[in-house]
Amino acid sequence: MHNIIFYFLNGLLIAGILILTVALLPVRKLTRELPPGPTRSLWKVLTFLIIFFIAGYIAYVFVGWKNVGVFADLLVPGVFLGGAVFVHLVCFLSYKTVLELRRMHILEQENISDPLMGIFNRRYLDRRLNEEFLRAQRYHLPLSMLLLDVDHFKTINDTYGHQTGDTVLKKLGHRIVHTARDIDIVARYGGEEVAVIMPNTPYPDAAALAERLRREIAGREMVAADENDGQTEIRLTVSIGVSGFSQGQPAEDLRKLIRNADKALYQAKNAGRNRVVTIRAES
Repeated sequence: MHNIIFYFLNGLLIAGILILTVALLPVRKLTRELPPGPTRSLWKVLTFLIIFFIAGYIAYVFVGWKNVGVFADLLVPGVFLGGAVFVHLVCFLSYKTVLELRRMHILEQENISDPLMGIFNRRYLDRRLNEEFLRAQRYHLPLSMLLLDVDHFKTINDTYGHQTGDTVLKKLGHRIVHTARDIDIVARYGGEEVAVIMPNTPYPDAAALAERLRREIAGREMVAADENDGQTEIRLTVSIGVSGFSQGQPAEDLRKLIRNADKALYQAKNAGRNRVVTIRAES
């Protein structure tokens, strides 16, 4: 009987040691992937605690086996094994949850982002524009919108090729996001057109930001010259239409907001391009 209990005790403890050792693998992976900070430090503390428990299990193997006499003596090793299983499940599920959340985040970004320009896509633009309009109406806040189009973009594609044109659009998207405010929503409207939703922004302030954006783009090279490849420097200009409405306008003015931004952009192009034109939504 003593031998049977002895084997059971050692089996429970060895199983616990193995389970805790396996639990170190997801903990190590999480710790390596986390950036330096308090959370990473806490996972390191958990690593040391698991190692401490493993050492305790091993110590109990050498100390407790002499005192084994009845099946009741297996209670403590059984609790040890249950604790090891619990620690392993928590660490394993934590790691799997992180992977699942990362996958969901990637899928969400792919669903709302334009892969070429690195900004939001049209689907996300339509949803956010409606949300911001309803918020502006509810809390009596102004709302403005910019519609931007690259001047003579077809010439860039025809002269340098579509690959260079894609590079230009990608850098243009980055430049717009860099110049816009954190609260602004920058999205691809279609082709080389970009829309910027500006919550809680009166249209004169939107026009000022549009002018700053126009100057920023015109003053920067989008593709640097490269003598080895025969690539000349590429700069571009943009035309921007601005539309905005104030508090208290009826709900159907959301369509007018978009229509007037498009109309203002059309006027900017007809007036010679490389300029900003503003139309209020109530006009």
